[in-house]
Amino acid sequence: MSAPPDLPDIVARAHDLSRRRGFVSSCRNETGRLLASLAASRSGTLAESGTGCGVGSAWLRSGMREGSQLITAEHDSSLVEAVREIFAQDKAVQVLEADWKELANEGPFSLLFLDVREAKRAGPDTAADLVEPGGVVVLDDFTPSSTWPPTFQGRVDTTRLQWLTDPRFVTTEVMVATDASVLIATRR
Repeated sequence: MSAPPDLPDIVARAHDLSRRRGFVSSCRNETGRLLASLAASRSGTLAESGTGCGVGSAWLRSGMREGSQLITAEHDSSLVEAVREIFAQDKAVQVLEADWKELANEGPFSLLFLDVREAKRAGPDTAADLVEPGGVVVLDDFTPSSTWPPTFQGRVDTTRLQWLTDPRFVTTEVMVATDASVLIATRR
């Protein structure tokens, strides 16, 4: 590939907000393209924990099927307002000012993007109640590991290990870049 594909307009707007806010932990484009692809394979209600500046939400929205909806939760009220402006004309996206745990009131979901550390660490127990059977959970920001059990910085990565071994999910790790991987877990 000589040049990366153009960013969808909604993603470019979220990246602009992220730059203006000095937000350094936005969803990577490699992960975003995977999110858009997975969103295109789902119908119903999709969700994201940890909206931030809306980059992950924008990627999900860029791939969503007609008739689907996206609910994203963020606890920082100033970010919520800014992201609501990005999606102001889009009835398919709802930006909640809420802790990620409050997504339980809106589920179950066909796809759930766990983009906040606390939600990832809560593990499969919490997510199993948030996704429908056959639903997909996506967790980003992992460093690829070629060992078993998986390690990070010389220690067993217990979060990754929980997801890869939980019998309620079929989980795989996918490298999206040489330095980044994503877990994709499908609920049985």
